[in-house]
Amino acid sequence: MKEKLQEYELEAVKLLRTSKEAVLSTISHKFKGYPFGSFVTFMSGRDRSVIIYASNIAQHTINLKKDSKSCLTLFKLEEEKDKQESSRLTLLGDLVNLPDTEIEETQKRFIKFLPESEKYSAMHDFNFYRLKISQARWIGGFGKIAWLKNDKWKHTQVKWLKNEESIIEHMNNDHSNSIVSSLNAQHDIKDPKARMIALTMDGYYVSSKKKIIFIGFNKICLTAKEYKDMLVGQANLYRDYEITS
Repeated sequence: MKEKLQEYELEAVKLLRTSKEAVLSTISHKFKGYPFGSFVTFMSGRDRSVIIYASNIAQHTINLKKDSKSCLTLFKLEEEKDKQESSRLTLLGDLVNLPDTEIEETQKRFIKFLPESEKYSAMHDFNFYRLKISQARWIGGFGKIAWLKNDKWKHTQVKWLKNEESIIEHMNNDHSNSIVSSLNAQHDIKDPKARMIALTMDGYYVSSKKKIIFIGFNKICLTAKEYKDMLVGQANLYRDYEITS
């Protein structure tokens, strides 16, 4: 069962990191006791928390200001499969205002992943909220169901935050071949111009051919040393996928 949970964990993380749309359920303020579902776009954080950019007049915002308890449902529908066999991830937690000290940097990162959100930044009634996850439920298809270990899904301060820009710059300038080989190995995409653009504790994002693609790790990295060791290990693992001219 331990191995299955590890497999489910990696699959759930992949869905989280490659999704930007979900159904958000809040507790209705107008109709007491009923859940209220709405469509939202989101960005996953450096940890596994979720960031949404919501208007004050949106019904889910009105609801969460009265009761922060929320549920976010992510899913991936595949045309060739029975819809009941599709992957789903349910995240339970509390939606809370982002601290003022994090807003400016979060806005820049949010626009990087969801550029269409920039037009809302000039409006004064939009604010950032973080879903502080307490429980994660994974369904990967028939029989592939589990509550995931919640310690990895709770809000975490990564210790490499101050090193993020230097790590990205170093990788792009000195180890772009490693980025390219990882992209080739995990996604079968051959792009010598691929560039690292953002980090998470589960892997990093690459800009390739006008798309943003996630390169996953097999374990979390919370410190700069753990990140360096993972990147070195991945470079060695994917050496055979390097693109030669």
